[in-house]
Amino acid sequence: MAVRKIVVLGSTGSIGTQTLDIIERLGQERASVVGLVAWRDSELLKEQARRWGLPSERVVSVEREGSEAMTRLAVLDEADTVVMAVAGAAGLAATLAACKAGKRVCIATKEVLVAAGELVTQAAKDGGAALLPIDSEHSALFQCLAGYDYSLIDKLHITASGGPFRTWEKERIASATVDEALNHPTWRMGGKITIDSATLMNKGLEIIEACWLYGVGEDKVEVVVHPQSIIHSFVELRDGALLAQLGLPDMRLPIQIALLHPEKVDTGIPRLSPTQMRDLTFEAPDHERFPAITLARQAFRTGGTAPAILNAANEAAVGAFLEGKLRFGQLATAVEGALGSIPVTDADTLEKITLADASARRFVREHF
Repeated sequence: MAVRKIVVLGSTGSIGTQTLDIIERLGQERASVVGLVAWRDSELLKEQARRWGLPSERVVSVEREGSEAMTRLAVLDEADTVVMAVAGAAGLAATLAACKAGKRVCIATKEVLVAAGELVTQAAKDGGAALLPIDSEHSALFQCLAGYDYSLIDKLHITASGGPFRTWEKERIASATVDEALNHPTWRMGGKITIDSATLMNKGLEIIEACWLYGVGEDKVEVVVHPQSIIHSFVELRDGALLAQLGLPDMRLPIQIALLHPEKVDTGIPRLSPTQMRDLTFEAPDHERFPAITLARQAFRTGGTAPAILNAANEAAVGAFLEGKLRFGQLATAVEGALGSIPVTDADTLEKITLADASARRFVREHF
């Protein structure tokens, strides 16, 4: 098999470091790193560059060089695979460029498809790019749907851990601290996605993402709370068959699947044993305590730039919460306010999406 030549966008984050671990496990005969992008010019980025013997022009700090440099590496001639693991919508332009260049684009960043799902999927189609999900839930759907036409989908059931506040009363959730919100019960992730898990906004974003990846309406995507995080998603087919993908709460398997599909290689990562699955429980999400899923559905149904507004307002609100400028209970309120105040336009150009994104962030800054 040919060696995969991989650019990792977001190499110092949780997904980026786990991606590099998988590449290391695969060995030089199967995969190599040809470019690295991180938000900051950190010691870890320098260490990664040394490990993979990359020249300075193949190592980008967005903070120092700007997002244009990230796009430059995303279309690198030598690269056949681009891992998009930059948090938030910051990697949208680079993702579009990689799709247009016909790369294998492995997406771990929900926000890219949420803000610009139509643009990204069309760019992938036009450029002949392969668009593969790294999210554990969407990787599970992808695996369950292997060999099936997507027109046979009756329902997609995305599982959620429920986050740290699954059993809390509404009033207590509203006053939760940053430390409490970051204390996820099963996953270890970056700050932004961990807060999204606490609000269940991550599931709202995943609903929109699923609609674009699998060509279904939001009415065909459901969320089920599964605290053990063993079953990552279910696919319900037209005949009633219910298919599930199971695994440990470890992102390395979804990453490996996205990098290698359809190859299957043993890289020695931990495996789930059937004897570990003694008590698996499921429940419906409480939309009154966690309104984010409802807001995401409304944004998708509205269409146009509404999902971009939802995403940007949420990013801005989460950032403000992590900085102590906004209470946990205000997160959904800020998003709802932006959706109700900012005019929605068509989302047929990157410029329109970027404008909606900026307007939503400004709304949150000025009102919260």
